[in-house]
Amino acid sequence: MTADTELHARNGHVLPEPPASIDTFDHSYKEQEGPKPPKEIVWKNVVLMTFLHAGAFYGLFQVPSASYMTLLWSGVCFVISALGVTAGAHRLWSHRTYKASLPLRVFLGLANSMAFQNDIFEWARDHRVHHKYSETDADPHNAVRGFFFAHIGWLMVRKHPDVIEKGRKLELSDLKADKVVMFQRKYYKSSVVLMCFMLPMVVPWYMWGESLWVAYFVPSLLRYTLVLNATWLVNSAAHMWGNRPYDTGINPRENKFVTFSAIGEGFHNYHHTFPYDYATSEYGMKLNLTTCFIDFMCFLGLATDRKRASRDIVQARVQRTGDASIRSG
Repeated sequence: MTADTELHARNGHVLPEPPASIDTFDHSYKEQEGPKPPKEIVWKNVVLMTFLHAGAFYGLFQVPSASYMTLLWSGVCFVISALGVTAGAHRLWSHRTYKASLPLRVFLGLANSMAFQNDIFEWARDHRVHHKYSETDADPHNAVRGFFFAHIGWLMVRKHPDVIEKGRKLELSDLKADKVVMFQRKYYKSSVVLMCFMLPMVVPWYMWGESLWVAYFVPSLLRYTLVLNATWLVNSAAHMWGNRPYDTGINPRENKFVTFSAIGEGFHNYHHTFPYDYATSEYGMKLNLTTCFIDFMCFLGLATDRKRASRDIVQARVQRTGDASIRSG
């Protein structure tokens, strides 16, 4: 094994290298020469996104009317739904950086439905394409096309043909074999209605008498929109602003604001350099609520086999491709 692919668990044992098809950049890919295909706007998505953000903006004015219990519940729903993306669709199912028991996978599947960002199978497929063809035409949210496209615009236009073609060629047998992933995919729409909108709204109304109006616009709509944008900032801001201690030859950056808002996903230069690392950061739990959650699940015996890049591997990579002068803990 080379220095960049050797994996170490916390107990020091070498773990198997993930298949290269999951997250290794494909240097053989070449963008097609000539003019790009015309952008085809998906007007349904444009309208839905406009109404969603208008509703969330209105929800901001409902915050003073919400009880402190409703605001606390909104925060809980934010964290749960964010974990469904970060600990679930991203670190577990996209990159297989650790193993999760059935109860934990069920929880993360429900949490992912609360986040409402496409089902786990589709999310993980697009994310693997993103890593394998980062910042090219085959990248679903190619940051080279600008902040707006990388943040939300990619959801308002038809995918580039290369994104579709490369996505079909990925190895996805692990996702197809996961019963939680496929069950969620089969019943995704129903699970989204229940987890993303009904549960956040009904609990404060039933449990402590919050008005349905406030309960809908604050813990449901506003919370959902905030989680969406926190996730999108990883695709946009963390690919454009920040430093690059581990690899100066790629766009992803270390961005502290994104790290905070996306509960640990802003150490993006590290993540694209060592995508198999469950912590997505050299510094473990620092500003990284998702890593704390996974560690706690391991403590409870619900997760195992956390993959980690060894310190020697990280230091060697920094010396070879990074900027050691800006690397600090």
